[in-house]
Amino acid sequence: MEKSKFGEIEILMPNCNPTTITDGRGAIFSWVPEDAIKEFTMLFFSPGKVRGNHYHPDFTEYFLVVDGEVALFTIDPVTREQIVMLCGKGFCFRTPRGIPHAVQAISSATCISFITLPWDEAENPIIYTDLIPNVS
Repeated sequence: MEKSKFGEIEILMPNCNPTTITDGRGAIFSWVPEDAIKEFTMLFFSPGKVRGNHYHPDFTEYFLVVDGEVALFTIDPVTREQIVMLCGKGFCFRTPRGIPHAVQAISSATCISFITLPWDEAENPIIYTDLIPNVS
């Protein structure tokens, strides 16, 4: 699977067999995670709202935008400055343990979060940060 980096977050590109498009029925795009997924959750965002502003010390998180547009925030590992990227339908990323991240909805959005350890089994599932300050 092809990957690029946004800070310490990996951007994942899907694989697609072209015949799933050219046969006229639609398309099939697939991501193959390098980690075993143990839990997944569907998230609904209202425009302008933020989820995240945290990091996970106990597990890696994969995140797939199913519908809408969101802004992905993290920290540049070299400059330690906040960076942001626009993400739309079909955008998928992998956030390793300990990497701060936040997602702010630009429009109504639906996303799926996949984690490598069930939330209720994590000793410290979430540590909050001020990646996006003054979030209400």
